Amino acid sequence: MTEHLPETHAPTSDEPTIATVTFLHPTAPATDRNTWVDWSEDADAHDTPASAGPTPVVVPPMPTEPPAIGPDDRTVVLETARVILDKTTAPAPATVGKVEKVDLDDFDSDAPLIPAWMYSAESWAAWSGVFYRARRRGFRRWVRRQPTQNGHVRQFGRGTRRTHEWVVGFEGVRVQSAAHTAHVLTREAKLAARHARYTPRILGTKKALAMKAAEKATTAAEEAVLLHKKAKKDRNRARNLRAGAAYGPPIAAIGTGYVMGGGLGLAAGLISTFAGGAFIGRKPYDKDADWTTDWRSLGDGDRMTAPMLDASFRAAKVIGSDESLGVVQMPMLDTRGAWTAILDLPPGVPAKRAIRATDELAAAFGVEEAQVSVMKKGRSGRIELYVSRDLPFTDKAAPGPLLALESPANFWGRISIGPDVRGIHQSISVVERSGLIGGEPGAGKSASGNTILLAAALDPRVILHLADGKGGGDLEPFEPLCEAYEGDADPEAFNKMLDGELADMKARYALLKKLGKRKVTEELAAKHPELRQKLLWVDELMLYTTDDEYGKKITRKLRNLVSRGRAAGIITFCATQKPGSDVVDTSLRDLLSIRWALRCTTPEASDTILGKGAAASGYSAKTIQSEMRGAGLLWAEGTNPQMVRADYYTDDQVTALIERATEWRRKAGTLPSGPVTLAEQLLKLGDEDAAILGHLLDAFHHDVPETTADWLPGQVLLDHLKNQGLAVTAERLGGLVVRTDEEKAKRPWGEKGSRLSGYPLARVEATITTRFGLTV
Repeated sequence: MTEHLPETHAPTSDEPTIATVTFLHPTAPATDRNTWVDWSEDADAHDTPASAGPTPVVVPPMPTEPPAIGPDDRTVVLETARVILDKTTAPAPATVGKVEKVDLDDFDSDAPLIPAWMYSAESWAAWSGVFYRARRRGFRRWVRRQPTQNGHVRQFGRGTRRTHEWVVGFEGVRVQSAAHTAHVLTREAKLAARHARYTPRILGTKKALAMKAAEKATTAAEEAVLLHKKAKKDRNRARNLRAGAAYGPPIAAIGTGYVMGGGLGLAAGLISTFAGGAFIGRKPYDKDADWTTDWRSLGDGDRMTAPMLDASFRAAKVIGSDESLGVVQMPMLDTRGAWTAILDLPPGVPAKRAIRATDELAAAFGVEEAQVSVMKKGRSGRIELYVSRDLPFTDKAAPGPLLALESPANFWGRISIGPDVRGIHQSISVVERSGLIGGEPGAGKSASGNTILLAAALDPRVILHLADGKGGGDLEPFEPLCEAYEGDADPEAFNKMLDGELADMKARYALLKKLGKRKVTEELAAKHPELRQKLLWVDELMLYTTDDEYGKKITRKLRNLVSRGRAAGIITFCATQKPGSDVVDTSLRDLLSIRWALRCTTPEASDTILGKGAAASGYSAKTIQSEMRGAGLLWAEGTNPQMVRADYYTDDQVTALIERATEWRRKAGTLPSGPVTLAEQLLKLGDEDAAILGHLLDAFHHDVPETTADWLPGQVLLDHLKNQGLAVTAERLGGLVVRTDEEKAKRPWGEKGSRLSGYPLARVEATITTRFGLTV
């Protein structure tokens, strides 16, 4: 039970603090039970000389028994104890007896070294927790290791096998050889004896020679039989000795354990035997020492070695049976667990032969074709071989690098595309280039296209013109950033859109000619905004080019734009499912320099994207598995296509990036203003009548803000024009907007319902269309 001192005032920094003290029963009788001495240096320090030491002070007698407070009197806290905190550097108070401090960590013969964690229960608990977690993790690792080649059961199996092989030994070879010799000589002896037996005696010498030959053959056969028996005896003796040495200790341990300890002893003997066998078989078999199979491959978990490479390339018919590879870089594992090596083919064997044999090499290695990558390295006869451990591009895609941008992108620089099979990020440059993306439905064309579209959107200087031949929603998020957008899959509208592109290209070349320049550069575009880069993106090109009425026109205009627009800063990209000659004319397809072939169903479909003969050279998008979504053969730079997986951005990430691009374009002043109203178009014409009609349209929207009025009195219109600074009379307004007699009829207006003559909105719009050819 604890009682607290009533708080009377807050203590100052100079006052002693109050502490609670637990009353303990005295363990030994005091000299004087009625008084106790306080040797505090602060007691009467001003009356005692410095040399006299502390002065004892008599304090009221301390009770020998604790006062009873409540029902429990075992422990009582006294409130009268004060702990004086000495804040000065005064000498420590004197004690009755000097206590010598013992350093338990002082390493000598009497005081052993004791770890620091043994001093407290908390440290013991922490150490116990660490020990427990380490053992638990070790047990989990042990459980995961059991199904592998390093599992103890397999180790015991290998140990048993190795022990048996050691017991059997190699003496059996000598026995078999002796048995074979004995059989041969015995057969020869039988034939010699038969020949001697049936040789007539009248022949004389021949009979004697036959008898001698038979005797000699019999002697040799008997010696061979004796040698065979001796070899068997030696073999059995050696085997028995080795069997006793190998199997004797385990049998003795198991038997002795059972006799001495019963079931527990038997278990201990079995465990010790198992441990010994596992120790003997702790190392897996090497390829050269494993006699269980004649052929091992990477798919079986073996290491890539020079003999394996020679055997695999011979099996794939890349090199001859008597040829071998030159190893430039020894096979090694990378951080992704894949095997890589640089090899020199035999003289006269080009690299394209190995590239074409990718499927055969994959079968020889025991893996999927998509796991093998063969590329030319530096010269014709040198290749780089890469064999991934698992099927590439089947794991979850990492976040794209555009998400980390803190400032606008640079479309004049390199654009991030995605990682290749080695995990190396690839990028391309689209300056003065054009591209074609193709593949079967669901191969990932939309995700692949986003890598280029988002990079262009995040550069405020790039002008976006998009056409969605699919008519879906893939390109719809980019519409607010576009200066031209065709999203209805309308060939006629796209054909008209291309007319504007060709007119812009003509204007760009006219300006370049005036400036004395041949092509658009980044510095030139910064000085002349009308020469900024323009990206024309056509999705699902097939719908436009196969149209009966506008297909050929669109193809001709696109070919003109692709062939001539590169130097003018116009970049064209087309995407379609099957860009065959019936979809994309070969004269247009061959001009598109960047090719990206996603998964295709046939090698011919892959060739329509990458070019004729690509599949025969070993580059076929048919080898891309359905699990490898977003992966494709990218042919942008270099002499050969390479497998690349496009950076993936979710719908939410695309929305976030477009919002970021909108903000950057708004700050740069390049955000499209959106559709221009009919009134704004009239005011831009600079004609006085057009200005009057434009302000009339504003009046129909301004005076009735809740909705658009379809009729207004003439006086209301005249007052609105006067407020805009236009002095227009009723006669001029009537002459400008000619009404019919029915439209001139008076209508009620205002709260009083006065009947006034006015103008309908439809008549004003019809006048604008008739005079200036503009519609709403």
